[in-house]
Amino acid sequence: MEASLAELKIEIDMLAAGAERIVGKNLPLDVIARDVIFGEGPVWDASNKQLFFTDIIGDTIWKWKPRAGLKPVLRPSVKANGLALDRENRLLVAGWGGRTVFRFEKNGSRTTLADRWEGKKLNSPNDIVVKSDGSIWFTDPPGGLLNVGMVGDDLQRYLDIQGVFRVSPDGKAMTVATPGFIYPNGLCFSPDEKLLYVNCSRERLIRVYDVSPDGSLGKGRLFHQYLSPERGVPDGMKCDVEGNVYCTGPGGIYVHDPAGKVLARIRTPGHHPTNIAWGDDDWRSLYITMIGSVVRTRLGIAGVPSTGTEPGFQSK
Repeated sequence: MEASLAELKIEIDMLAAGAERIVGKNLPLDVIARDVIFGEGPVWDASNKQLFFTDIIGDTIWKWKPRAGLKPVLRPSVKANGLALDRENRLLVAGWGGRTVFRFEKNGSRTTLADRWEGKKLNSPNDIVVKSDGSIWFTDPPGGLLNVGMVGDDLQRYLDIQGVFRVSPDGKAMTVATPGFIYPNGLCFSPDEKLLYVNCSRERLIRVYDVSPDGSLGKGRLFHQYLSPERGVPDGMKCDVEGNVYCTGPGGIYVHDPAGKVLARIRTPGHHPTNIAWGDDDWRSLYITMIGSVVRTRLGIAGVPSTGTEPGFQSK
């Protein structure tokens, strides 16, 4: 059973010299949203100074603005999961239960970007990220066909692969970036976009790939494997501007240096973190979605900003 928000606090495991420069000793905690059943997909919209996030089981995409508070963007949301912003600051959605990737246009309408591969329905798009060239990358495990409270109407699996897909900048072509995963989940680029990190929840590991200028990937290599028996698997993942990798995992959020070494673990006792996003004007706030709530803390290094560059979709 999850602890109450009154009992929630941030704790730090200092696992390596120099970690204090990144995470400090006493992290602040702001509660952004309560009564979130299964929070996911946070992304900060810098142009409009607001946070988007999803509640998968609550079947809602939410937005939060300081002082204005929470407002639903889409409900029902086809059990939406990961969110991202494209180059025009339009909201992109990994439609987990609906087996689609779609985009909110600036007039509020929605456009489907991907729903099939070689004529067969996708599994359940999970996490999504946009490269600076405008290409869209997303993971496609089958969890949206299996997880109680998160499934859509069609539970049949049609694809033989569980891969990472890439949609070209013009949206006209989709390719398999890599098919070789048991359960691909979170993904993020390094600050220079020369590396792509993809984690696997079932194997409890992160792989890293060299990214070629044409968008193809080199052979994946192991970045880190989690061996702790504590609750939690690799899920949400982001990089800071120095190339450190932050990933939810067993017992909290792990901070890795660019070589994969664990520098520190950010713990939220009693509350299971699912995903993270950088935000606020200096990009040093870390927004954390969890089972039960969404919170914010502050770190010593800025994160890689969200992709959006101009005012985009605004819900009514």
